[in-house]
Amino acid sequence: MKRSSSKKILTTHVGSLPRPDGTDRAGNEDDAALHRMVANVVARQRETGIDIVNEGEYAKGGDWLSYVDSRFGGFEARRPEGGTPVIMQGKDREEFADFYRYATLHGTLFYEPAGQVKQARPHWVATAPVTYAGEAALKREIELFRGAVSPDTEAFITSTAPASLEPYRRNECYKTQEEFIFAIAEAMRTEYQTIIDAGFILQVDDAWLPALWDRIGIAMGLDAFRKFCEVRIEALNHALRGLPEDRIRYHLCWGSWHGPHAFDIELDKLVDLMLRVRAQAYLIEAANARHEHEYIVWDKVKLPDGKILIPGMISHATDGIEHPELVAQRIRRFARRVGAENMMAGTDCGFGGRSHPQIAWAKLKALVEGAELASKSGI
Repeated sequence: MKRSSSKKILTTHVGSLPRPDGTDRAGNEDDAALHRMVANVVARQRETGIDIVNEGEYAKGGDWLSYVDSRFGGFEARRPEGGTPVIMQGKDREEFADFYRYATLHGTLFYEPAGQVKQARPHWVATAPVTYAGEAALKREIELFRGAVSPDTEAFITSTAPASLEPYRRNECYKTQEEFIFAIAEAMRTEYQTIIDAGFILQVDDAWLPALWDRIGIAMGLDAFRKFCEVRIEALNHALRGLPEDRIRYHLCWGSWHGPHAFDIELDKLVDLMLRVRAQAYLIEAANARHEHEYIVWDKVKLPDGKILIPGMISHATDGIEHPELVAQRIRRFARRVGAENMMAGTDCGFGGRSHPQIAWAKLKALVEGAELASKSGI
């Protein structure tokens, strides 16, 4: 994996990018249309100045969670049975119930060109041993991307962590929930290894793990929640065993809906668990109103030798375009704490479905310009 220096802070982003108007977010376009879309989004990243690029998650066949549904074997789709879905639970939604009713009614929790997606996800129930059945879809995703990047381009493909796949899946096959999460991990190992073997950097997305604090962790208490997280980190490391750490990034975030996030768990409560993941680089939120102050965590926590921190320097949570000088200031905060060579400038989360395309690309331009300012000043 490439590294920054005192003369050049590298830029990247989390993954999803806005799709062209009129295209299908489920990725149902034919290969020719998808190839053009992927080629265009890669070219635009390069023109913007992004150093480590991806394919915008255009070819996945769904969002960061739903794309996996068709790649698993052993699961049976069932209609949600009563109760409130886990995504609709939590202290944030209790304390700001009027806001969430309004936002849900008007479709403002996310940006979507056709309005907020209001469909309920099915419950996927494991009735047989979990297997990976996504080889063909993954091959298509890789080939579409490979055809759009030059061999010398540093590029990444995202996949999903076992812990973030668990909330929408129930176990009716394994004796314990721990066996179940390790079975999910073992199945996903196929995808992780294939991405790396194809020559791409693997990014493992784990947006649900910290977001579960608000849903179930507060009631459990911190110690119990940390133990819950430890098992899921162990499962992920089981899936990553033997894979080259210098080809792996781990993305931890607190969910990306436009809401208060007043009950997000603090980074310092989970940072040691994050650093246990067998990855070289770690992507975190650091540019939004709830988590920007957490750069001070790195006054007390030492980034392990050889690791890379990729804090968000721009945020999907607001339509305001960050001034490049603000981006440079944020970069300097982290560079002073972990070293310029041990960081890259990233984004808080993905922009696909969360920001208007004009806003997203303007923010990415500000990211690049801010990194250039910081680099020219010697950090």
